[in-house]
Amino acid sequence: MDSTAITSAEDAPVPASVWTVERIRALGAVTDVATVGEIFGLSRNSAYELARGNRLPVPVLRIGSRYRVSVAAILTALGVPTEHPAPPPPAT
Repeated sequence: MDSTAITSAEDAPVPASVWTVERIRALGAVTDVATVGEIFGLSRNSAYELARGNRLPVPVLRIGSRYRVSVAAILTALGVPTEHPAPPPPAT
């Protein structure tokens, strides 16, 4: 058996469909409703329906005909700090 085929769970790549905190933060300041739906496990249609009814778990900004959602609001709704954690102090 080829030992390079064996990887631990820590080494396994994260599938693109999994939303990690880092991936959410990498979206920037705001994102669209379809992406919010993916993060919360909703279909695109359900996410837009909830956004139109102001029932998403995050505030929705309407800019012209577009909906936008703050990434910080998404992180807050998920119970994740909006700021990156501070690095530990150096050992002395």
